Order: sequence, then C-alpha cells, then structure tokens
Amino acid sequence: MNRRGWLAGALAAVVAVSAVSFSQVGADQQQAEKKKRPQAKNVILMVGDGMGKAQRNAIRLSKVGLEGELAMDAMPYSGSVHTNSADPKEFVTDSAAAATAMATGEKTFNGAVGVDRNKKPVKTALEQAKELGKATGLVTTSTVTDATPAAFAAHVDNRDDQSKIAKQFLEDSRPDVILGGGEDYWYPKGNPGVHPDQPAEDPSEGSEGTEGNLVEKAKEQGYQYVTNRQELKKADGSKLLGLFANQEMFQYDTEAGDKYNPSVPLPEMTDKALQTLSQHEKGFFLLVEEEGTDAMSHVNNAELTIEAGKQFDKAVARAKAFAKKNGDTLVIVVGDHETGGFTIEGLDDSDESGDGESKEDGPLPVARSNQQFMVDWTTTGHSAVDVPLTAMGPGAKLLKGVYENTRIHDVIVQVMKAGK
Repeated sequence: MNRRGWLAGALAAVVAVSAVSFSQVGADQQQAEKKKRPQAKNVILMVGDGMGKAQRNAIRLSKVGLEGELAMDAMPYSGSVHTNSADPKEFVTDSAAAATAMATGEKTFNGAVGVDRNKKPVKTALEQAKELGKATGLVTTSTVTDATPAAFAAHVDNRDDQSKIAKQFLEDSRPDVILGGGEDYWYPKGNPGVHPDQPAEDPSEGSEGTEGNLVEKAKEQGYQYVTNRQELKKADGSKLLGLFANQEMFQYDTEAGDKYNPSVPLPEMTDKALQTLSQHEKGFFLLVEEEGTDAMSHVNNAELTIEAGKQFDKAVARAKAFAKKNGDTLVIVVGDHETGGFTIEGLDDSDESGDGESKEDGPLPVARSNQQFMVDWTTTGHSAVDVPLTAMGPGAKLLKGVYENTRIHDVIVQVMKAGK
C-alpha cells in the first residue's frame, strides 16, 4: 500500500470511530435527558367543583382559622388557572367545557363532554393512561356520569346524555373504579335499582336510563357492584362500580331544603379507590371530584359549601398521605371554575343584606378564635375569575404560574409518558 492509500485508510478509520463515539454520546445524552424529565407512575387529580379562591379561604377560616393551613394549601407548588370556555355565545364556562379542557387539552363549547368545538372526540388523559397500561378511576359525590367525570371517560356533545355516557364507560374507556351517585341513569325508567324511585327526600328522582340495564352489563364485564358504605368496605375486586344514590350524594334546591349528607363520605371513597388502583403494577390515573362545593354555591348556601369543602380537604389529605408513602405520584388540587361570586366580608350592620343574589350568609365562626365572618354572593351561576391550583410530586413544578386550564392535561400526560 502506498503512503496516500495508507493515509486515506487511517482517516476513514478515525472518522468511523468518531462517528460511533459521537453516536454513543448522543444516545447517552438523550438517556440522561429522559431521566431528568419528571416521571409519575400515578396521577391523582382532585377537583373541587365551583371552588374558587374565596371558597378555599372560607373553608380554611372555618376549619383551621386565621393562621392554620388546609391540606390542599400545604403543597409546594401553586398556580392560577384561566377557566373560560370556547363557547361562541358565553365564555363563562360550565363544568363540562372546563373538565373537557383539563381532560383533553382542548377548549370547547359549554355542555360538551370529551369533544372539541367541532364535536369531534378528543382522547382524554384517562384514556391515554389506559393506553400506557395504567389502571384508572373516577370518584365523585355527584352522579358518576356528570360533567366532570364524564369529560375524562366519554365523548358526547350534550352533557345531559348521562345514560349514553355510562354506556361509553363500559364499552370504551372502561375505568377500573367508578364510585359516586347517579344510579338512575344505569337502570331503565320504571326499573329502579337498590335506591327506590321517588324517595321522600326528593320525589322528583327516579330511574330514567335510556340504554338498558347497565348495572347488569357492568357485572357481566367483571365489575363488583356495591351500593352502600358497608358493601364498599368489604369489596375486594380489582374492578369496582359503586352507585350510592339516585342522583347526587346530597340534596340541594329541594322542597325539603339543602343537606350535605353523602352516605359514603368522599374521603372513604378516595381511600377505597387508592387501595384498589394501587395494586396495579404500572400505576394509575384517578380523578376525585367534590360536587357539593358547586351545588351549594349555586343555591348560595355558604355553610354547606364550606362543609363540602372540609370533606374535600380530608380527601386531599388522604391522597397526599398516599403520595408521600408511595412516591412517584403527582397530586393536583384545583377548581374547574368559581360558582356564586363568593365574597368573604366582616360583620357590618350598615352593609347591604337584602334578599336573593344580594343576600348575605352568616355570621360564620372563624376556628380557633372568637371572630366571625359573613359571606356575600353576586350570582347563583358561575363567574369567570381564575381559580387556584396547588400540586405536589413529579411534574408539580410545571404547574407554577398563570395559564389556561388546558395546561393541566398537558402536564398530566407529559409526566405519565416520561418514563416510556
């Protein structure tokens, strides 16, 4: 071999070795960057429906006082969330559009569940968790097919199609745990389940399903069906369907008055869901919703709004305890929107008191003090103010700042996929 040929061969060898080295460096860098991304084996999204900043403050004052801290506030990261919908007629969101934004990352019109503004289905965070091999769950004190849980596991352009939503749960999204109210939508009209039609507390309630006997269909698919607190405690199946009331798990805006009295408290449903889902080796996604904070704000009942909020905070404490013990768990606490134009005021005899939407509630006690406060309302509907968010665990830092509610979806999916 002449000198020129030898040099060419040597140069080619150097280039080849360098290419391999650079390729390995690039692969190593990619692997290192992947390891740096926050990864969550489990995600728990906790929604206080209708719970704005003032509601959270009133719950705090009533539960722990001026210097105490709620479980939902004692979290390392916080954000402020815009809630407007993409409805062309009314930008003030309803629960369906708000939940769809958090579930899918897409703004949509009011009343829409899991579909975009063109009524096309959009894959949800729960469905993506399922694709990743994770278990999934829905827990609420509302009907399990109401707007918030429905938006994570169904696709309809009318939130009132609750039987159709239940059918989609069973045929399409298949959450492993479904706990809450709303038995009426799982049985056809005239065929009541365990909870009788026209109960004394609200004679307007009764079975009104449109898709056949969906409870029997759930049992055929392997769901263990439970209807009360005792049955839930004893349940040991990997798939649970619990329907604990005809409609919501409390009463509001009825002739008998307002009562926040879930037969199975939200913290206990949360515990059972965590116990069941955590047996899945690839992790889980769980939505937990307190509906009472919204419903009682709609009827301008400050005392019961706060009571529902206290139970929600207990459920948050259970989720936090799970996350601290098990690790790899992102916990997010947020309202989907604010309800009632809730304002906290001091006691002032000269202030307007009035009736209807100007009526004041109170006085209400501040815990651990001899002080009191009043609650004033501006509406029986929703408002357009931002809502607070708090978070802990892998990816929680990504929820700092001020942003659209669609970011919640983006962060959840990002941290669930980061390990793949």
